[in-house]
Amino acid sequence: MSVVIVTGGTFGLGQAITVELARRGHQVVAFGLAQAQVSSTAQGIDSVLKELERAGCKADVLEADVSNAADVQRVVDHTVSRYGAIHGLVNNAAIGPLGTVLTTEEPVFQKILDVNVKGTYLMSRAALPHMVRAGGGAIVNIGSGAGYGKPNMAAYAASKGAIVALSMAMAYDHFHDRVRVNVAIPGGGGIVSGMSVGRFGGNVDAFVRKPAPGTAAGRPATGRDLANAVAFLLSDEAAAISGTVIDVGCFAHQGGPVPPKP
Repeated sequence: MSVVIVTGGTFGLGQAITVELARRGHQVVAFGLAQAQVSSTAQGIDSVLKELERAGCKADVLEADVSNAADVQRVVDHTVSRYGAIHGLVNNAAIGPLGTVLTTEEPVFQKILDVNVKGTYLMSRAALPHMVRAGGGAIVNIGSGAGYGKPNMAAYAASKGAIVALSMAMAYDHFHDRVRVNVAIPGGGGIVSGMSVGRFGGNVDAFVRKPAPGTAAGRPATGRDLANAVAFLLSDEAAAISGTVIDVGCFAHQGGPVPPKP
């Protein structure tokens, strides 16, 4: 049984990851916050519990703040005391208010870095010793095409660019510990998440109606598409893969956006 912690695992893309990993037989410990965060519609834990029940599987669902070291340690302590090990970690929790450097207030800028970058650092720092002690493990950090720079996303882009650099550094640092570190990016536009819908004032229909190139599958990516990639990166099938980026949806980075269909 593989034990995996999923941050921000109670809503949106994180919920899809939690449910898919549980469905595949992983013992998942997911956590998030009860109240919606800035620019997001994500809130509560009832949604993920209902989806787990619908999928016929279970997971531990906790309330905790990824940017708070004490909360993070509490999640790790719960996981180790109950299941004895940590084999995988998915750093998914993030917030993404829009803005340029001129329109982003300093407290908002700091909050984005606290959740997206410091949260990944805190969670990895708390989980890594258990993986190293067990002889290895896998970390998947959820990135964004904004990490390569996108308009009106200055602070969010900075945080997601940091995630790519941090992930590569961690992959180097823990190569000989047999802890693999990779990045999965939900791309292609049109993927429904608490963050992207939140940027449209919570209006799902308005978000879905906006033009998006989607994916090579001829549709926008889904949370399950991302979850499938995460599951692969956590699995033994990816045992030789570390320090790389899987772009789920295609062209979220160099070469994008995809031009309109002729």
